[in-house]
Amino acid sequence: MESLLVVNVLVFMALLLLLSQLPRRLFHDKPAAHQQWSLAKKVLAGLVMGVLFGLGLQLVYGNDHPILKESMNWFNIVGNGYVQLLQMIVMPLIFVSILSAIAKLYDVASLGKISVLIIIMLLFTTLIAALVGVLVTHLFALTAEGLTAGTQKIAGFSVIESKYRDKVADWTVPQLILSFIPKNPFADLTGTRPTSIISIVIFAAFLGVASLELLRSNAEKGQRILVAIDALQSWVMHLVKLVIKLTPYGVLALMTNMVASSDIEDITKLGGFVVASYLGISIMFIVHALLLFISGVNPLRFFKKVWPVLTFAFTSRSSAASIPLSVEVQTRRLGISQSIASFSASFGASIGQNGCAGLYPAMLAVMVAPTVGINPLELKWIASLVVVVTISSIGVAGVGGGAIFAALIVLPALGLPVTLVALNELLNKPIAFSIVL
Repeated sequence: MESLLVVNVLVFMALLLLLSQLPRRLFHDKPAAHQQWSLAKKVLAGLVMGVLFGLGLQLVYGNDHPILKESMNWFNIVGNGYVQLLQMIVMPLIFVSILSAIAKLYDVASLGKISVLIIIMLLFTTLIAALVGVLVTHLFALTAEGLTAGTQKIAGFSVIESKYRDKVADWTVPQLILSFIPKNPFADLTGTRPTSIISIVIFAAFLGVASLELLRSNAEKGQRILVAIDALQSWVMHLVKLVIKLTPYGVLALMTNMVASSDIEDITKLGGFVVASYLGISIMFIVHALLLFISGVNPLRFFKKVWPVLTFAFTSRSSAASIPLSVEVQTRRLGISQSIASFSASFGASIGQNGCAGLYPAMLAVMVAPTVGINPLELKWIASLVVVVTISSIGVAGVGGGAIFAALIVLPALGLPVTLVALNELLNKPIAFSIVL
C-alpha cells in the first residue's frame, strides 16, 4: 500500500519535472527565443498530461480506492496550492487595479460610462443564460418529480444548506444592495462577506475618485498619490506574473485529480440534467461567439488567445481565482488596456455570471416548478423567473459556491423548494468555464 502511494507521488513529481523541461527536452538544448513555449502551450501540455495520468489512475484503482484518495491529497499540494495562491492575490489585484484604473482616467464621467457598459453587458448575457436554461430544460423534458438524490447527495445538501442558507434566506433586494456598500474595507479585503468583492470595487472606486479630486485641488500632493498608486500597481502586477507562471503545473495537478476522481455512476444517474446543462453552456459559448463577431472580433482568434484562462477556470472550478489570469490575458494577449481589463474582470467576478447565476438556477427552477403545481411553460412565470435570476446574479458570483448561493436566492424568491441545489457538484467545472468566457 505504502509503496504504491510512493510510486504515484514519484510519477506525479516526474511529470511536473518533465513539464518544466519540455522546451529543452523537445529541442535537446536550450531553446532559442523563437522556440520558447507560450503560456498557452504549456497549459495545454499540462492539461494533456493531467488527463492521461488521471485516466491511468482511474483504470488502475477506480475512483474510490484508498490509495488513490491518499495520492490525490499529495497532488492537491500543487493543485489546491496553486488555487490558493491565486485566491491570495485576487483582492489585492482587484483593489489596486480599480484604484489605478480610475486614477488614470482623469475624467470621472469616463468612469461612469465604462462601468455602466460593462454592467449592462454582464446582466444582458445573464438574462440570455436564464432563457437558455429554460429552453434546454424544456427541450429535455426535465422535471424534479420522482428525482431522488442518493444518500451521499442528501448528506451533502445538509452541509450546503447549513453553510449558505442562513446567509441568503432572509435577504430582500434592498438588503442585498445595501450589502454592497463597504462598512469595513479591511475586513472585506479578507473576503469575509459574500459581497466582499463588490465592496472592494466600490471602496477602490471612491479612493480613485478622491485621488482625482486631490489632484485638482492640490496638484503637487495629487501627483504624489498618483505616483504611489502606479508603483503599487506595478508591484502587485509583478506578484501576479510570478503566480501565473505556475499555471501549467496547477492545471496538471487539477486535471489529474478531476479525471481520476470522476464519479461516472453519479453522472449517469442524472445524465439528462448533465447533458442539458452542458448543452446550455455550449449555447452560451455560441452566444458569446456571436457577440464577438458582431463587435468585429474574430471568435476563433479570441478563443485561441484566451485558452489559458478558460482552461484554468474549467479545472479549478473557481471563477474568482481566475481574475488575475484573466487580467493578464486581456492585457498581454488581447491588447486591452489595463483599466478596462481590470474593470471587466473584477465586475465579472461579482455581477451577472452566466453559468452559476444564470443558467443553473433557471434550470433548477423550471425542474422544481411542477412539483408545487406551477406551469413552467407559462410566459408570465418565465418572465418572472428571468427577472429574478438577472437581479439575483448581482453580487452572487464572487462567492465560493456561487451557484448554490444563486439558487438559494432564486428558488425561495419564486416560492420553490431548494431540494436540488446539491446537483451543483456535477456542473461547477463547466459553469466556471462559461463565467470566465
